[in-house]
Amino acid sequence: MTEQVVQASGGKAAVSDIDATMEAVAFAGAALAPFFLNDPRTGDAADSFAAMADLDVAAAAAEWPFADADVAAAALTLMHAGLAAGADHDDLVWEYRRQFVGPGRFPVPPWGSVYTDRECVIFGESTLALRAWMRAHGIQRTTDERTPEDHIGLMLAMLAFLAQQRPELVDEYLTAHLLTWASHYLDLLEETTTHDFYRGLAQLTRATLVGMGEARGLAVTLPRFYR
Repeated sequence: MTEQVVQASGGKAAVSDIDATMEAVAFAGAALAPFFLNDPRTGDAADSFAAMADLDVAAAAAEWPFADADVAAAALTLMHAGLAAGADHDDLVWEYRRQFVGPGRFPVPPWGSVYTDRECVIFGESTLALRAWMRAHGIQRTTDERTPEDHIGLMLAMLAFLAQQRPELVDEYLTAHLLTWASHYLDLLEETTTHDFYRGLAQLTRATLVGMGEARGLAVTLPRFYR
């Protein structure tokens, strides 16, 4: 479970009140977010990496929410194999830093506005729209205030938070802010990564989010992508 990165005022639902679908949404967001947010060697997701390294892939794939079991199995197999040398292996750490930290040009930046803003910048219009949406619903960040809100990892963590605390907002959040660009980004991450772990992570996250949208019956209008 990733650390809480948002909080809300006037929340309407407690964890015990959410239905099974929201529990699955919360699980998926919380399970995936740490891998996008944390350096494998120095980050705060040691438990998540250890759990993935020890995973029974077949059992996990059968239970993984929203994604087809065969797709989940293939993705989890890649992630599991990618950790065979350990979470602190140089190849894995280097690839995380290349994709998510820098220095240098990111192969595929993990922020939504880079793809949906005409100028391909961070803190673009879609970032500001998400920030305004959060403010309108009394949702505040509690960590890492320097990173734009539309970082894929932060958005997955917020998805988990909403499913637990504000389930009435989940569909709107998915439709207006996350599903609009996530698959496009994850396609690019899968194409450009040099490591099996992140290739599997891209596949699993995309399949989960697409399946989530289908399960919720959401109609998503895709923006124009400028990158």
